[in-house]
Amino acid sequence: MKNIKKLAVLFVAFILTVSVAMADKGEKDGKAADQGIQFTEASWAAILKKAKAEKKIIFFDAYTTWCGPCKQLQKNVFTRSDVAEVFNNNFINVKFDMESGEGLKLAKKYPIEGYPTLFFINEKGKVVKQLLGYQQPQDLIKVAKSLKKKDRAI
Repeated sequence: MKNIKKLAVLFVAFILTVSVAMADKGEKDGKAADQGIQFTEASWAAILKKAKAEKKIIFFDAYTTWCGPCKQLQKNVFTRSDVAEVFNNNFINVKFDMESGEGLKLAKKYPIEGYPTLFFINEKGKVVKQLLGYQQPQDLIKVAKSLKKKDRAI
């Protein structure tokens, strides 16, 4: 009888583990990922070139791996379809960890007072708007819409 109970407990634990793993995979592979902001992975020079070619402003998320508000922004704002629609259609979206790789160099070029810092940068590399800290989705959309209406060559 003891063996049957142990086997039942192990079976339930296995089913729960599989269920959690499948749910996590579904979140990553499913609609949330499809609806989120699509970030371009490239060198800064390539991003500037792309912005110039497409005549778009760069949306630059300057974050760190340890930053709680950065993680919340990524999880709760950047994954929203209403935010993604505005950003994916009107901006070159990039993000850099400011404490590693090319982020270290960019932190010198674009001084940061705190994390997250969200930059809107024209194709010449000039900051046209800067936001500090966590942003509510509707506020971020409002700023983005106001910038897309302006002349890109500010």
